[in-house]
Amino acid sequence: MASPLRVLIHGGGIGGLALATALGRRGHTVEVAEIRDELDALGVGIIQPSNALHVMREIGVLDDCLEVGFEWEILTIVDPTGKPLAEIPQPRMDGAPSNNGIPRPALAQVLNAAAVAAGATVRFGSTITGLTDDGSGVDVTLSDGSTGRWDLVVGFDGIGSPLRTRLYGDRYVPEYTGFANWRVTVPRQPGVRGVVMGTAGKDTKALLTPITDELMYLAAVFAEPEDFRPDPERAHEQFAERLTMFSGPVAEALAAVTDPAAVVYSRISQVTVEEPWHVGRVVLAGDAAHASTPHIAQGAAMAVEDALVLAQSLDAEDDVAVALAAWEARRRPRAMWVQAMSRAVLKQETGLETTPEEDELLKIGIPGAAHALVKPY
Repeated sequence: MASPLRVLIHGGGIGGLALATALGRRGHTVEVAEIRDELDALGVGIIQPSNALHVMREIGVLDDCLEVGFEWEILTIVDPTGKPLAEIPQPRMDGAPSNNGIPRPALAQVLNAAAVAAGATVRFGSTITGLTDDGSGVDVTLSDGSTGRWDLVVGFDGIGSPLRTRLYGDRYVPEYTGFANWRVTVPRQPGVRGVVMGTAGKDTKALLTPITDELMYLAAVFAEPEDFRPDPERAHEQFAERLTMFSGPVAEALAAVTDPAAVVYSRISQVTVEEPWHVGRVVLAGDAAHASTPHIAQGAAMAVEDALVLAQSLDAEDDVAVALAAWEARRRPRAMWVQAMSRAVLKQETGLETTPEEDELLKIGIPGAAHALVKPY
């Protein structure tokens, strides 16, 4: 853009704060409307694969992420007792490590600090209550009663995106896959220096992921009824009951969990916006447009790629509509490939019937997917 834009970002998660940083560093005026009262990032930890770390480098926070996380390069496959079966080196993108495990709250703080340092304003306890796009700008009313006019509004407001509902009604609601993710943070075992994947039979696996020198998280996916919720008094016991086939490191991790409140349970859902991801000067990105299952650890990576490529597309064009079309042309094929691959791996690992197209993706496998995704985005 020849002139700086005024951009409102709806959602202060990973993608929204990455975009705020990228745009702020380019001289645009940026405000983030975040419905939460503070950055109390939910969940446990997250894997930042090399393509996500490349984005962190581009927005100036790679060293900060590595400092508060745990850098790793080898995926280790073990049997139910913890005996190593294979060690698989992970690929890296030029200028970025292979992987970094990081606590979600720590990543939120890194990105928030970067966005503020870049000149962005983060407004907590705030959400869009009114929006009118007249073609040359967007008039917005926020929940605190304030109003403003913006050149662009970006919805990084997650899988349950209120902005997506404003644009498309109920045409794109999250689809529950039938499976849920159980996770808990525990002390890092000395032998866990990268992701350790324990397998027990065709359909059961558990992951140990280091996120700091002191901490790691245990995660596993199981089929669960849509209305199931863990018992708040014994969630840790219910998690352990689903992993009785494991001994060794997984059992040791479970033994360290005595507080049911420490267990994080989340249903796995998908969303695919089939129509254009932008309507006029309002655009959806990240999980609001293309939420995937977590099976190749690329959900947050796709969000930050969306953010950086959107900033680059606005750099390259003098017209917002042209920039948004160019951005989506770059992002949709890659994001849809990740979504399809992730769903295929979920179905394979949980014994569901796969389609011929998914069978072709599964020939690539998770290692092949990792190598494909370190190619430029």
